[in-house]
Amino acid sequence: MPHQDLATVGAVKDDDAAHPVAVEWRPALSGIVRAFARGDYSLAQAINGVDAIPHKVAEQIRAYVADYGATLVELPTDTWETSCAQWMGNHWEVLVDLWTKEEGRSDLVLSVKVTELAGEPRFTIQLVYVP
Repeated sequence: MPHQDLATVGAVKDDDAAHPVAVEWRPALSGIVRAFARGDYSLAQAINGVDAIPHKVAEQIRAYVADYGATLVELPTDTWETSCAQWMGNHWEVLVDLWTKEEGRSDLVLSVKVTELAGEPRFTIQLVYVP
């Protein structure tokens, strides 16, 4: 990733390279992980701009995290140093590095599709997995 000031980076539409996650997206992404760390994989408390998670996807994420065998924790600021967003022509694919109580930075990532709707970001949670 090109070096950029992580505190001010915006969404970059670059088909050829991944970039840091846009600052304006971080509160929603942190909210998703905060919910997951509490065991709320279906986002019972809605997060502004985040699509509802289908039951099947929520159960897949719950099972994958359980199988991984570590306890998710809220995202520290350091996660933005390694998480990235890649423009795919009509949306961004975002990978957020997840952290656990046992390991710190884990091998798990949160995969999120980000689209623009009326100029606002729309987040669709895809999966939590080990790439």
